[in-house]
Amino acid sequence: MLSPQEHTVADKLVRLFHASLVWPLQIEPLPDTRSRGRHWEAFERSEQARAWRRIDDEFTDDPSGFHERHYREFVSFLPYVQRFLYGEARSAQGSADPQVGRSPMHIFRRNDITGLRLTLHEGQTPIELHIVHIDLYFFDDLDLVQLNLEVNAHDLPLDTARDVLFRFGRAYPSGWEEGGDGLHNAHLAEWLGPDGQVVARSDTQRREKYLSYVCQHRSPCISEHWARLLRPLVLAHSEEPGELRFRLIEYHRMPVMAYLALERPTSLTADDWVRLGLASQLHPEEAVPVNDPSVKEFDQRYCQDRFWTGLRSGPHTRFICTGNSLTVVGDANLPFFVDGERGVLAQFRHQYFLIFLIAHLHRASLLVFSDVLIGAVNALNIRDDDSVRLFKRRIRANFETFLRFTHRYWFHELSERPHVQATFRMCSNHLRNDALYEEVRDEIREMSQYLDSDSQRRQSNTVVRLTVITILGLIATVTTGYFGMNIIAFGDAPVSERVLHGLVATAVFVALVLYAVSRSQRLSAFLEAMSNERLSFGGKLSAFWKVFGKRKP
Repeated sequence: MLSPQEHTVADKLVRLFHASLVWPLQIEPLPDTRSRGRHWEAFERSEQARAWRRIDDEFTDDPSGFHERHYREFVSFLPYVQRFLYGEARSAQGSADPQVGRSPMHIFRRNDITGLRLTLHEGQTPIELHIVHIDLYFFDDLDLVQLNLEVNAHDLPLDTARDVLFRFGRAYPSGWEEGGDGLHNAHLAEWLGPDGQVVARSDTQRREKYLSYVCQHRSPCISEHWARLLRPLVLAHSEEPGELRFRLIEYHRMPVMAYLALERPTSLTADDWVRLGLASQLHPEEAVPVNDPSVKEFDQRYCQDRFWTGLRSGPHTRFICTGNSLTVVGDANLPFFVDGERGVLAQFRHQYFLIFLIAHLHRASLLVFSDVLIGAVNALNIRDDDSVRLFKRRIRANFETFLRFTHRYWFHELSERPHVQATFRMCSNHLRNDALYEEVRDEIREMSQYLDSDSQRRQSNTVVRLTVITILGLIATVTTGYFGMNIIAFGDAPVSERVLHGLVATAVFVALVLYAVSRSQRLSAFLEAMSNERLSFGGKLSAFWKVFGKRKP
């Protein structure tokens, strides 16, 4: 039998650990030419992308490769979400165009990196995590890509698993400790190839690199091991050549999902649950801030306890969602929890991963729309006609893309399964997606209304000018009509004389019309003054002289 101390150690051992990062990045728009194509097409053509191969999804045309976990994933979602994730049915009766019916989501996967070796603290024994997959998700019509990196491990102490979740998935250091390590970063992170060789290492200790980059570009630089993983995508302000350039959207902390199978999850204390649920935010050595609202209301705010019961038979499964993290904790002794085909593990890696990805796709897309609006306004120079035209094109293009996003990607209901839908709503609510959508929609609507009102103003000014010219032309038409159209008869004159008179008359009339157009605003004011019955004759005369006077500076 195990002693009480040995029981405590075993209870806090994570038998199976999975962590999955979902990192949204903004991609700079490509030139709008047919030869360039869309982002994922440019990515596929790149010579540097040979390590990546495109996959439609894990659903193959071969029924032998289509497993029950894939089927369960598919039927968990509503039909319009299925069409977004997987596209339309492949059938002989479909369209001849291969693009018709395809999913707007394009996935690329690399298999040349198979492991991650983390040295959490200087002098500690490194931890090796197995990489399940590394994927990049591109989306039609969106200047956005999402990196998904999934790792797993066995038999990790709970404290170590929490430390991994806290330090894993940071794009750059937020500062430096006295010893020179990046603040809150792992001491060393190394990508390992299939042969165990190191492919790339983190460089968070290179303080001057990050300081000089921010000083020069007013933009953060990412660690070398993340830059190596993303190539041929390169940082926007980097001197590294590359057609596809990305920018960070939010804070350096990447959204993370975690799956922990414990010996006895019911033995965890309230502090243990808080540390697990807030593992990506709460320093492992920091005392639990008991007066913080997120701690005081932890169970009500972040926990989904539909499958967390006090019964001895289980299922002892708890979901904790803070928006930027989704943690699933359960009993390692229950086959259903650790079953990768039908159990919670399969759901975590399929259904719950997708709802987490969609929730962060929504937030990242809305932030990109907002950033495009800000960039358009900052680049606007109202005194430069070319700048004004470019501003209008950018705003209208952003508005059209937002409409496509709303009808193609924006969902409130993903599933009829209560727990799946409840988890998605909890994640979206913590990310403030609905409020952010309303803000961005109002901003775009205001911009669109401004463009419409500006177009109406220009049309109105044009109508005023045309009206003034018409009134002046009416005077000449009536006068010449009174004299029988031809005051001076040129019908019997030689051809050369008639041509000369025609050219002179045309030049005079063009000059008069252009002069009238240039003074059309003043003429319009004069005509309005003439129609004002309350205005005295002197006031009308003054309005007439203003037509020919100098414009006040």
